[in-house]
Amino acid sequence: MEEWNVGLETLSDVALCRLAEMLDNSGCGWRQLAEAVTEQPQFRYSEKELTSCSLQVLSARGSPGRYMLALLTDRHCSLAFLLQCLKKIEHHEAVNFLTTSVMVPIEITVQPQGVQILEGSCVMLSCRAVGPLGLNYQWFKREDEVPGGNTAELVLSSVGPSQEGHYICRVNAGEKCVFSKWAHVRLVCSAGSGVMFPSSASGLCITQQPRSQMLSEGDTLCLECSAQANPPPQFQWYHNKQPLAKANSCFLKIPCVTTADRGTYSCRVFNLYHELLSDHVQVEIGPGSCTDASWRTDEEDMPCCTPPRQMGDFYATDKVALLMGNMNYLHHRQLRAPMADVYELTNLLRQLDFKVVSLLDLNWHEMHRAVTEFLLLLGRGVYGLLYYAGHGYENYGNSFMVPIDAPASYTSEHCLWVQEVLQRMQERQTGLNVFLLDMCRKRNLNDDIIQQPGPLKVTANIVFGYATCVDAEAFEVNKDDLSNGIFISFLKKRLMEQEKVTVMLDRVAEDMGRCELTRGRQALELRSNLCERRALTDRIQAIDCPVMASTRNLQWSIAHVLPESRVLRFDCGAKVQLGFAAEFSNIMIIYTRILEKPKDITSCCAQLSDFTEGPEIDLKRTNQESLRDAGSLLLTMDDRLPQEQPRLYTRLCALQRLKRELSFTVCLHYQYTNLDEEVLERQTVTVGKPLVSKLNLHEQRPLHASPSSSSDLHTLPDSSSFAEDLRASLPSLEASLTESAESYYYPHAVSPGSASQRINEPEETTSLEFLTSEELPASKSLTHAGTEKPFKFTSFHSF
Repeated sequence: MEEWNVGLETLSDVALCRLAEMLDNSGCGWRQLAEAVTEQPQFRYSEKELTSCSLQVLSARGSPGRYMLALLTDRHCSLAFLLQCLKKIEHHEAVNFLTTSVMVPIEITVQPQGVQILEGSCVMLSCRAVGPLGLNYQWFKREDEVPGGNTAELVLSSVGPSQEGHYICRVNAGEKCVFSKWAHVRLVCSAGSGVMFPSSASGLCITQQPRSQMLSEGDTLCLECSAQANPPPQFQWYHNKQPLAKANSCFLKIPCVTTADRGTYSCRVFNLYHELLSDHVQVEIGPGSCTDASWRTDEEDMPCCTPPRQMGDFYATDKVALLMGNMNYLHHRQLRAPMADVYELTNLLRQLDFKVVSLLDLNWHEMHRAVTEFLLLLGRGVYGLLYYAGHGYENYGNSFMVPIDAPASYTSEHCLWVQEVLQRMQERQTGLNVFLLDMCRKRNLNDDIIQQPGPLKVTANIVFGYATCVDAEAFEVNKDDLSNGIFISFLKKRLMEQEKVTVMLDRVAEDMGRCELTRGRQALELRSNLCERRALTDRIQAIDCPVMASTRNLQWSIAHVLPESRVLRFDCGAKVQLGFAAEFSNIMIIYTRILEKPKDITSCCAQLSDFTEGPEIDLKRTNQESLRDAGSLLLTMDDRLPQEQPRLYTRLCALQRLKRELSFTVCLHYQYTNLDEEVLERQTVTVGKPLVSKLNLHEQRPLHASPSSSSDLHTLPDSSSFAEDLRASLPSLEASLTESAESYYYPHAVSPGSASQRINEPEETTSLEFLTSEELPASKSLTHAGTEKPFKFTSFHSF
């Protein structure tokens, strides 16, 4: 289109700022754009120019993205070429922004209406428009601008003969503009009969009511309430009876919704004389982990148990949770409970409006990167929750989480230090820091290093919930193919309670103490300095900048984007559907289903092969007829789908190790009626980087060590460390905006001497009295319960 051939200088300042924010990231941002535009020689920039772009992060208000856009503008880059390059680097948000928010036409939705009024009366003319960001209004009386008439409403006070006449409004964004219809303001004598509005509601009428919607996390919520009135109507939207800021149009649009946006919506429509309230509509927000309606989890079969929202004095600006479960260790006994525990806790926290990232089987580097990405989601007033299930230990009051690649004789250097994570969380000025550690706390005799963490801030918002006591073990319950930890078995019954988080955990401890199976073997330990009655059920009330909240939503949603379901057409006439579902943030299920096949084909099936290197795929369990055979014990398929359409399932694990776009081959095997030989057709499918793979957790990032003591290191702000590294790395600049927000500190004290190393060989403790004891209540949300069997308790041994 012709409008795309204009230069970037036609964009409004608001649009340029918004676009720059989208480009200020390391994963898919200005660096990738600078590389993409080099296909045209005039946009090849020198190392000095790129360095100057990078140095913008050192300024309080600097933006590398804005600087890059300025460079492109100076060389007369067109919007069409910018859009082409953004599509090339797969910056979907920026592409969507340009196509739907910037280059959309300006459309006037509310026209000014002519009025007849008495001399000396007050009148308001209204003009409303939708279109690109940064719309500007200017009113005219005939050809003359009306002083101060630069808003959507023009108020004329004490109207006299000089103000009588025709008015029109111009709406513009940059160089684009449209004009409203003319509105005639006429004076009438006091005997006129049509000039005053009656007190009844007949002067205001809602012509279109908003409608209830069911959305998934990451979708865009659009509600509309249209009305006719004279004077023109004004609007105010409400969410759960609370007014929404800046929601003063007949349209309500909330991009990238989360479960915090669900609830009841309504709109108040009013003018100078009348007021009406629209219908109350319900908006449901699902977890957004599925691209096909046929997928469901067992929780959907049970009655809704959404907890009541707490209406106390405390609230969160947002809620974020990182859940990590390590099972398949390379050099240690494998565990079974973390998969079921992380899955159940994910579903419960989502009902409490948490943004949840759930990851299984992380190595050392991946755990550190996952924590760093988690910290980027935190901010002032945000509730942060970190849950870990797996091998662990505690030395001298310091807790350590063991990654799956830890060597046989591991020390703190091979693990993730919990207290160090807490310090980094405090730097984000969070409202609540909750650690739930479902691991052993036995001493590690191989590790004689005494860690010296820096001083913690006095924030009085820290809660530690340990699954067991110091120098004790945590147990899991083995039952069929699914296994629960003792801690989660009790925690899930109390987590939804509207109580202070420490009170809730105290009740969990009491429940565990009353159980014969756990008494004297495992007892929850609670450590807290929480001085306020903050609960996990507290409502979310965003008080920070809307841009920050939107950025946090986007950062979280990036890790939960699934490929869209698609239909493949083969030369033989068969149609194959590909569907995708997320079991965890780094585990995805792909299924194939034959939708159509010609009548002369007797048998037909579609199998997947030749996957991109990176994810873990058990080839023996690919293309299975049931999810259970494919290795998924938690997801189920909707039985209402026609059984004559067989489905084959493949489970992809460890998506965080995917270094490039995921591609695979769909092999269609079919046989004609009159032929004995089987025919094979192939199609290669590329689905991008799904779920957590977009975060590139596999990338190596510098770990900044400090030559000074740990306490000195932690008193330095992250930005200063980044600035020093940035200057030191010139001219080969490798830093990014994301790295400037978080430096990577992993200090370890020096061991005074080398002690004799012991191999961390796990021992299995099985008690006969456990096998004959009464069973713990089984999880209602877990599938495939099967025949009841005695539970088997196994220690999470670390050595």
